[in-house]
Amino acid sequence: MKKVKKPVFFIVFAVIALFTLTTVFGVHYQYGDIVKTFVHGVDDIRLGIDIQGGVDVTFEPADGVSATENQMDAALETIKLRLANQNISDSETYVDYKSNRIIVRFPWQAGETDFDPEAAVKELGQTAELTFRYGTDTTTDSDGNTIPSGDIVLTGADVDKADTGATQDSTTGEYTWMVTLDLNESGKEKFYEATSALYQQQGQISIWMDNTMISAPSVSAVISDGKATITGNFTYESAKELADKINSGALPFSLETTSFKTISPTMGEGALTTMVLAGLITLVLIVIYMIVLYRLLGVVASLTLIGQVAGMLAAVSGWFGFMPSTTLTIPGIAGIILSVGMGVDANIITGERIREELRKGKNLDTALHSGYHRAFSAIFDGNLTGIIVSIVLMGAFGVPESIWAKLFNSTIFRFFGATTEGVIYSFGFTLMTGLIMNFIMGVLAARLMTMSLSGFKCFQNKKLYGGGIHVKAD
Repeated sequence: MKKVKKPVFFIVFAVIALFTLTTVFGVHYQYGDIVKTFVHGVDDIRLGIDIQGGVDVTFEPADGVSATENQMDAALETIKLRLANQNISDSETYVDYKSNRIIVRFPWQAGETDFDPEAAVKELGQTAELTFRYGTDTTTDSDGNTIPSGDIVLTGADVDKADTGATQDSTTGEYTWMVTLDLNESGKEKFYEATSALYQQQGQISIWMDNTMISAPSVSAVISDGKATITGNFTYESAKELADKINSGALPFSLETTSFKTISPTMGEGALTTMVLAGLITLVLIVIYMIVLYRLLGVVASLTLIGQVAGMLAAVSGWFGFMPSTTLTIPGIAGIILSVGMGVDANIITGERIREELRKGKNLDTALHSGYHRAFSAIFDGNLTGIIVSIVLMGAFGVPESIWAKLFNSTIFRFFGATTEGVIYSFGFTLMTGLIMNFIMGVLAARLMTMSLSGFKCFQNKKLYGGGIHVKAD
């Protein structure tokens, strides 16, 4: 059996301490009034609306209309634009194509005192007003809002559809993306007259969604067949976004609210405070319990449990470069607490296995090696089962863009569609990361630290490893 060297404990301890500190406080650099963040701390974690309060609403096409995927994409673009116009930037929006639903979540705005969520939701679901106008001139209404003033060329009723198109450079192989327009009979003549009048001066036809200008292409040809292209420095994504916005103004349906709920900031903050306090009290009691019963093993277990909690918070905040940050909800905090409990269980199993080996009369090194080896299979089975359950939860209750939703929605969950209860995803995410961190901290780091400490003469007394006390593990 290979001996773990004495300095390993201090190295692992330093890594856990540094990791925990950077997770809690982050890493920032300030020069004057400019602050650059290298690592996000816990203060940067995005909180779900069940904690900081906000609005959760579901839209569906009115009058039972069965919309296509392109039409749902177009409707989503309208909602995104209207959210931006209401200065709501921290929002979650996605489409459940199978159920023809659009789910929108956004938190209360900081310092907001007169925000009317019902009025905001009503505005989000209104039919979009699309207009094509001469020029880009604007004026101001009686409320001080900027509105277009150019004469109307086309409305949404004149547009059959907008789509993306591309041409490929034969030399470089690169694609040039564009937006294509197909006008119906009512729009062909109107567009022909407008392009004829503006062609000589290379004038512009601005495109407006409600009172927001979304594009203003110059007229470079006279269009008589109702088929036009809008070119520019488009990527596929930006071309599709513009096409979706144009299509949204030609949608044959409006959206109706089928689910609407709000959570006050006071209620959410109270729940967060309660759960954080409960978690801290629980962690302190666990540390005392582990140290009293398992002594030196309990000290090591307590250090690794702190590292495990730090790992879960780091995963949520985006500390790991290969993982984006995610939203923390109250069920997500419950996932953290549950995974800590499983981490404690893993340490109890290990401690009892080591005691059993010591009672058989084995020396300390042999007992430690054998105890960790015997405990691993039980810990592995329990944690692997939890990880599988977590992945299934994230696949079933995650937003369609997540890797787990894409994996499972194409197989066992393809008949159910996306869920509006994204808070369950947070529970699955924190539980999964907690169980993975349990392998790293509770199994690997704990073993390295314990084996290293056993090399010091002052830590070779078997009583320091809980000798003489017996607690039956489940």
